[in-house]
Amino acid sequence: MADIDIEIAYACPEKQVLYRLRVPAGTTVRHALHKSPLAQDFPELDTNGVPLGIFGKRADDHTVLQAHDRIEVYRALIANPKQARRKRAAQAKQHQA
Repeated sequence: MADIDIEIAYACPEKQVLYRLRVPAGTTVRHALHKSPLAQDFPELDTNGVPLGIFGKRADDHTVLQAHDRIEVYRALIANPKQARRKRAAQAKQHQA
C-alpha cells in the first residue's frame, strides 16, 4: 500500500500547531493522531477521547483518511456561546445607559 500525506491541527490558548505526517493508506483518524507527536507536546491532552474532525466536519475514530486530509483536534468550549452573547449584550446595554 502507498503512503499518504496528512496534517493534524491543534490550537490551544497559548499556541497553534500543525503536524505534517506520512501514513499508510487505510490509516484511521485516531491511529494517525496516536502516531503524531501531539501527545508528547501536549501531555495534558487526552488523545484517546478528544473529539476529532476532518476539514471542520466531525469524524469518528474509525474514519479512514484520504490523501491531504487535515485532522482537527477539538477542545471543549470554555463557555456556552449563547450565554456568552447574552452576557456581552447585557454589558453593552449597561455601558450605554
